[in-house]
Amino acid sequence: MSEDKKIEKISGIKGMNDILPEQAALWELFENTVQSVLKSYGFQQMRTPIVEATPLFARGLGAVTDIVEKEMYSFEDAMNGDKLTLRPENTAGIVRAALEHNITYEGPKRVWYNGPMFRHEKPQRGRYRQFHQVGAEALGFAGPDIDAELIAMCQRLWDDLGLTNVRLELNSIGDAAERNQHRAELIAYFERHKDQLDAEAQRRLYSNPLRILDTKNPSMQDLVNKAPKLLDFLGEESKAHFEGVQKILRHNSIPFTINSRLVRGMDYYNRTVFEWVTDELGAQGTVCAGGRYDTLFTIFGGKPTPACGFAMGVERLLELMKLNGDADVANSCDIYLVHQGEQAQMQSFVLGERLRDAGLDVVLHCASATGIGSFKSQMKKADASGAAFAVIIGEDEAAAETVTVKSMRSEDFANNQVSVPFDTAVDYLVDQIVGADHDESQCDNPNHIHLHH
Repeated sequence: MSEDKKIEKISGIKGMNDILPEQAALWELFENTVQSVLKSYGFQQMRTPIVEATPLFARGLGAVTDIVEKEMYSFEDAMNGDKLTLRPENTAGIVRAALEHNITYEGPKRVWYNGPMFRHEKPQRGRYRQFHQVGAEALGFAGPDIDAELIAMCQRLWDDLGLTNVRLELNSIGDAAERNQHRAELIAYFERHKDQLDAEAQRRLYSNPLRILDTKNPSMQDLVNKAPKLLDFLGEESKAHFEGVQKILRHNSIPFTINSRLVRGMDYYNRTVFEWVTDELGAQGTVCAGGRYDTLFTIFGGKPTPACGFAMGVERLLELMKLNGDADVANSCDIYLVHQGEQAQMQSFVLGERLRDAGLDVVLHCASATGIGSFKSQMKKADASGAAFAVIIGEDEAAAETVTVKSMRSEDFANNQVSVPFDTAVDYLVDQIVGADHDESQCDNPNHIHLHH
């Protein structure tokens, strides 16, 4: 290769984004909060592969859904010819795994997941080709109580994240026989007004007419509003189930709006469906969607098993958190160790390990391509790290077996820095940080726990 020839850089794939260190702190805050809330309701984490057999989604989601028709990343395994797909959602994978490992044999299970999904659609704010979802699935529960619990769990998560700009929309899409009766009436209604249907609606008229109700076309809104409502076709059991969900929500002061046009894109849903929506993210206003899917186990060849769940879009919720002022969550440490000279470096390594043994987060200054850097440049790094204290060991401190502790955040610290004997530095710093932690108003990141004992 010619020395003059420039090596071409390889960029990331469009719509599949890197999460950089300065962005990761907000992701960690969200994920830790989610895990805490889900655990408090008895949900256990479940992890499934990101690649599944293509028929899993074709059968589970329905062949005429947008996802299966035009959004899935599907390919043939060159090694053995298997038809595989990057998962576009995770409920189908959870149910496949539940059947394969018979996890509901001893009774119902509450599980949750967190991870990347893949859909080939136009990237836009909060909607990407690789995106992340947190979901919860309650497997084996038949009553309206679990539907309401899942909704209450979402409400608690929004409260813990400080999100006040999310509202709940609720509907029931009944059972298969009720939907079939409504479907026939819906097709007949739209056939009478076929001249008002756009191309997408005409394409869906006989394959998936329920999705026409979800159209965003302004010219069709009046037509859709006057269409037959599925709620009017519900039988006694479906009505009682839906009333049961509403009763629990009202009793727990969780506000909701009944949206008779609310449907689900996947074929396996029945009865309760719900969405948490916001007006602050433009057209992509749904941040969490879910509902009941009592038929999915039988679609996959298992015994009838009632189930209910939801999935939330992590990127969209992070956008909301940023609008709420959480974008500047510090990825901070407790201590930044500054040193100069070989003996000081050796002592810094020892002190760093002792501080970590005590449960503190410590960053030790290490050399860059241009060297270890001056005290001044190291102190700039210490300040940028967000550390509460810089601990300085120079040649004088190394010889005297002391350290200089400088407060980076507190203006009332006596003279801003003190000299402390090396052997008592750990106890001294723990006392300083524990004392600061007792005043929660000084804690910039409530999710950051400094001490682990």
